[in-house]
Amino acid sequence: MPLDEAIVSDVAAYEDAVIALHQARFADFVAERKRLAAELKAGEDKEGAARLAKLPRPPVSAWVVNQLWWKERRGFEQLVTLAARVKAGEREASKAHREQLSHLRERAAELLQEAGNAAAEATLRRVTMTLSAIAAQGDFEPDAPGALSADRDPPGFEALGSFAAAAAPAPARSAPEKSSATAAAEARREEAESRRLEAERRRAEEEERKRRLVERERLSGALRDARALEKTQQREQSRLQRELDDAEQALQETRALLDRLEKEIASL
Repeated sequence: MPLDEAIVSDVAAYEDAVIALHQARFADFVAERKRLAAELKAGEDKEGAARLAKLPRPPVSAWVVNQLWWKERRGFEQLVTLAARVKAGEREASKAHREQLSHLRERAAELLQEAGNAAAEATLRRVTMTLSAIAAQGDFEPDAPGALSADRDPPGFEALGSFAAAAAPAPARSAPEKSSATAAAEARREEAESRRLEAERRRAEEEERKRRLVERERLSGALRDARALEKTQQREQSRLQRELDDAEQALQETRALLDRLEKEIASL
């Protein structure tokens, strides 16, 4: 195979592995990453294997957004389209955009539960924020579609301001400029909203940290139990081996007795 074709083949194999990895169950992500990296390495794509092995497992909120992309593609793309329409100033698209966002949030809760994960309110808030961020941006960049590595924050208030301004009717040319008091009040509202979003993000991160801690403690307990069981089974194996050795020795002695008796009978 020519060198350039081999490079294209390696790139395609790596991209396919990334797609497969981000469609895996959340609990299976690490094992699947290891398996796919081994397949790439076996296929002589050591660079791709190393890159794949370094891909972090996304938080469960980002993981379920990826699942929405793979399993609810039509609804996901509709959300992005509606966001673009709202941004372009189509006020009638705002309600549809909110409804579609709510629908995807509900579907995310279902996917989480189907995969054995808790659909916590904090997790669903992070899902909503990430969906809003992707819809506002229009794509998954810098990640590949359906391969988020982390949660996303909605656009900053400058972007939100232009978004809202586009949806609002243009003021008459004769309308007076906003008073300084009005502008200050708006600035305070924006600052308060910014603090609220930041607080939500921190709450979500703290709940995710606690969830990981509980999961780590559960797995550590399971590991201790498994080690204790292994020791018990090893002792049982040793006991059974001794019994087997004794039985083999007794069998050999019985066979020797039979042989001696047969010889004595034959000599009579």
